[in-house]
Amino acid sequence: MPDYDRFLDFLATEDIGDVRRDEPLREHSTLRIGGPAALFVEPRCREHLCLVLRHTANAKIPALVIGDGSNLLFDDAGFRGVVIRIGRHLSAVTIEGTYIRAEAGVWVPRFARAVGRAGLAGLEHVVGIPGTLGGLIVMNGGSQRNNVGEVVRRVWAVDAQGRPHNLSQQDCAFSYRRSSLQGSGLIVVKAEMECRRGDPSHIRARMLDILRNRRRKFPLKSPNCGSVFISHPEIYDTFGPPGKLIEDAGLKGLRVGDAQVSHQHANFIVNLGQASASDVLELIRRVRETVYQRMQIWMECEVRHVAPTGQIRPAHEVL
Repeated sequence: MPDYDRFLDFLATEDIGDVRRDEPLREHSTLRIGGPAALFVEPRCREHLCLVLRHTANAKIPALVIGDGSNLLFDDAGFRGVVIRIGRHLSAVTIEGTYIRAEAGVWVPRFARAVGRAGLAGLEHVVGIPGTLGGLIVMNGGSQRNNVGEVVRRVWAVDAQGRPHNLSQQDCAFSYRRSSLQGSGLIVVKAEMECRRGDPSHIRARMLDILRNRRRKFPLKSPNCGSVFISHPEIYDTFGPPGKLIEDAGLKGLRVGDAQVSHQHANFIVNLGQASASDVLELIRRVRETVYQRMQIWMECEVRHVAPTGQIRPAHEVL
């Protein structure tokens, strides 16, 4: 059993940052689902992050690093370890010419607007994506068939022992909603991106148009984790996006407990109030099996399930 009292004494001595015990993870998930974390820490800087990682590794205390939890499904049992959140303390952005350097904790919509105001184009598509930059890069996120990895030039990361790693775009092996960072154990702390010059007024207009379309298409007022299923290009080109497959199967509004396939967009699962992780997983299972029976296609999940042990897997691999 980890000695959390000794670990808390260490954190207090070092003045690491915000520290809480038995923190409800539903407060750190856009789905508003999840049991408690034994400890929750938000470091003040990269050095503090590395210090916490080294200490948890040496003390053999399970550690989980998160951002805004926008594509995470925390288990109902929570997490038996230390959750380390990279947030506002690690959110600096600097722009020089066409190059942008940004820390992993910056909120993506704020980041996109800062880049647009600087007259740099190529990241408009991320303006409506809730979450932090680190998670966006790990997932190679984006919208409108675009990916953030297209403009990433370098990524600075640390491993579970707090040791630094410097990765090129090629090292990251970006592909549609994937990167080599997934499952690597590396934690993104900073990235460098290169964008092309553009007219700030045109960039702003495109961002506003994207935001209007998102408000019209997506259930943004209900707790959700964004797109549940990956829109694989080969499936998209033949059958259409996941939302169409789910809607054509008559599954809009399908409900398990308080988890429901959105009436507004079928590739979203919304929490009607008291949904559990078990409800969401069961709903995903039913959707996948129904679509497979109709189309012989197994849809894969974007949303990641976080087990009490800290293991993170695509939700369909848990079923």
